Parts: sequence; C-alpha cells; structure tokens
Amino acid sequence: MKVYFSHGKESGPWGSKIKRLANIASDQGYGVDSIDYSDILDPDLRVERLLNILNREKGDFLLVGSSMGGYVSLVASEQVNAKGIFLLAPALFVPGYKQQAYSKNTYIEIVHGWSDDVIPPDNSIKFARSTDCTLHLISGDHRLNSSIEVVEKLFENFLASQLHYKVPPAD
Repeated sequence: MKVYFSHGKESGPWGSKIKRLANIASDQGYGVDSIDYSDILDPDLRVERLLNILNREKGDFLLVGSSMGGYVSLVASEQVNAKGIFLLAPALFVPGYKQQAYSKNTYIEIVHGWSDDVIPPDNSIKFARSTDCTLHLISGDHRLNSSIEVVEKLFENFLASQLHYKVPPAD
C-alpha cells in the first residue's frame, strides 16, 4: 500500500513534517510519495494534479494532507477509492475554495491544533460532526510543529488501524 502526501499552500513536498511522517510510513512497510504542488496556488488545480496521479495508481493507497493539502486530499478522495485519509489542520470551509460541502466515503482522521489562527479548529469540528469521523484536537498552532511527537503517534496509530479497517457497506 502507498501513502500520498499533499503539502500546504506555503510549504513544499518534503517539508520537515512530511519527512517525519513519511519515515514512519516507510518504516511500517508503506510506499511513500509526496506530490509537488509548489507551482500551483489554486487548490482545485491541485486536486486535478492529485487525481491524475491517483487514477494511474494500481494498488491500495492512503492520503495524507496538511492545510490546503488536506482540502486537496479530501476533495480528491470523493472521486477515487482511498483506503483512508489523515488530515492535518485541513483547510475546509475556506471562503474562495470551490468546494464547501464534503462527504465521507472512507475512514478519516483529523488532527487540528487548538491554537490554529490560520484555519480555525471549528472548521474541523464542523466537518467531524457532520461525517462522524475521528478528530484529535491537540495543543499547537497551524503548523503543529510544537506537538509533532503527538502527531507522529497519532499517525502511527492511523497506519496500524488501516491494516484492519473495512469500509462499511452503503445504506
């Protein structure tokens, strides 16, 4: 199984947070790739880039997105069969972003810092409440760097849960 990372608006494909999480995934036997969106500012064009890559994917995969990359991963997941999604301070319900309503078609976990002044934690609370997904509200700001060890542990647990998670049948 492969893990695809999507970075935020002002970061890059192999920033320190993605490197640390990618190492965890690699150590657990997952393939890893981090998509470079640094040449694209529009979040919906980033979704298109991710979909172009995922539509060529032959095996199972997980999506991990941070900030704008969280939006990109979640929106793309509505058109592909991701086994799970791990979102870090996702940029959901952001004015100007094309998609403002989201659905859940796979297992989703969100980590958001209580002190985030870029994307309010209330946005993740709203999404988690509407989709009944797992939400971890932790100490930290938008970048979550001060709580990276907590993020790493949550990610390890997320990866472990993916080995046993089965998508429930549609109603």
